[in-house]
Amino acid sequence: MNLAILVEKGFRKFIPSPFTLAVILSLFILSLAIIFKSEDQLSAWNILEIWQNGMWEPSLIVFAVQMMLILVLGHILVLSKPVSAFINKLTSFINSNTTAVVTVAVSTMLVSFFNWGLGLIFGAIMARKVGEIASEKKFPINYPLMGAAGYSGLMVWHGGISGSAPLKVAENGHLKSLLSTESETNLSSSLPDNIPTDLTIFSSWNLILFAIVVITITSILFIISRKTASEKVTFEQNEETISSEQVLKGADKLDHSGILKFIFGILLLGAFFASYWNEILRFNLTPNMLNFLMLGLCILLHKNFVSFLKALDEAIVGAGAILIQFPIYFGIMAVMRETGMINDIALFFGSIATETTLPLYNFFSAGLVNIFVPSGGGQWAIQGPIILQTATELNVPLNKAVMAFAYGDQITNMLQPFWALPLLAITKLKAREILPYTLLMMFGGIVVYLLGLLII
Repeated sequence: MNLAILVEKGFRKFIPSPFTLAVILSLFILSLAIIFKSEDQLSAWNILEIWQNGMWEPSLIVFAVQMMLILVLGHILVLSKPVSAFINKLTSFINSNTTAVVTVAVSTMLVSFFNWGLGLIFGAIMARKVGEIASEKKFPINYPLMGAAGYSGLMVWHGGISGSAPLKVAENGHLKSLLSTESETNLSSSLPDNIPTDLTIFSSWNLILFAIVVITITSILFIISRKTASEKVTFEQNEETISSEQVLKGADKLDHSGILKFIFGILLLGAFFASYWNEILRFNLTPNMLNFLMLGLCILLHKNFVSFLKALDEAIVGAGAILIQFPIYFGIMAVMRETGMINDIALFFGSIATETTLPLYNFFSAGLVNIFVPSGGGQWAIQGPIILQTATELNVPLNKAVMAFAYGDQITNMLQPFWALPLLAITKLKAREILPYTLLMMFGGIVVYLLGLLII
């Protein structure tokens, strides 16, 4: 495929590491803010202060810890023997480049529809496992393409069960809580108390669009797998050897105790169901709920605490790069929020929109902002008021406006490699190796979502 090869060469030549990209985006946004916002009585010193304060905003640091735990615990869960056995079963029939990429893509997108964090780690482990299988069976694959397939879940997550915007608008009072100015307060009286998930995530048209996206992206990856070069990959086997004659003494018996870990795991799951039963019935999964559930499952499914802690050591490596980049993007978000840059983008698209085109402009504005602020929840908190206001003024159904935002936010993850960092750590790939393929996936997804928003 000439296009794929051309794009790949371009990315390999010009795209830096994700950390360097975050620095470049920071410099770009700071420059824009200083140049164009000085007339708003914001000096360069003020803007730098906003940037620094945003990097360490307490509520966002809490969010960062929640996201880190989702990634780390999801990774630990995937490394447990029962889940690992399931993945082995799922990949046992793979014997070619095409079957590998289809299996990775479809399974990753299905898991990501239920939860983005679990889907991200699952996709990374699947891509890595396929590489190991290809090495063992000695058949050639396009390994970077497998990495791209393992990242495909991030282009469907926001329309799924863990989607930030559709879950937030389903909360009673959230819509009105977004509106604070006098004009917005007048608007709030016309808003419903909430937008239930059966009008967003579980609506028939969203589920149909999800199915079409899965088919489209899988087809694109299938074609690429047939047209691009494959090669044999090699993985070192790091099999842990434990002597069966090892005698456990003293406190080592507690560390290796299956009974103790079972008791603690059951205790965690019992507390989870006791605390969150009503939320579970409403399919309302919060980050804290998910982390509590995964912690209990991790303890229960690993053989003992030693196995759990070894998996933790491996998982931390995959999430470490994200930890240091969170504050950088928080700083970008603060500058764009406090200087009104995000509002300017949303207002521009809203000012030229009609009843028909507003969902399309919501889609593009969300996608553009996501490149600079790769956080669906934080982005919704800033863009949400403008989306609600313009949708109400133009008589666009609120559920459609919210989902258009969600689709746009998720689609440019294929261009923004921030959330690919755990996958890159697990697969040992570089961002520039998978981005040529994720870019083609993004174009395919854009076509499906835009047609869907026009037809709905």
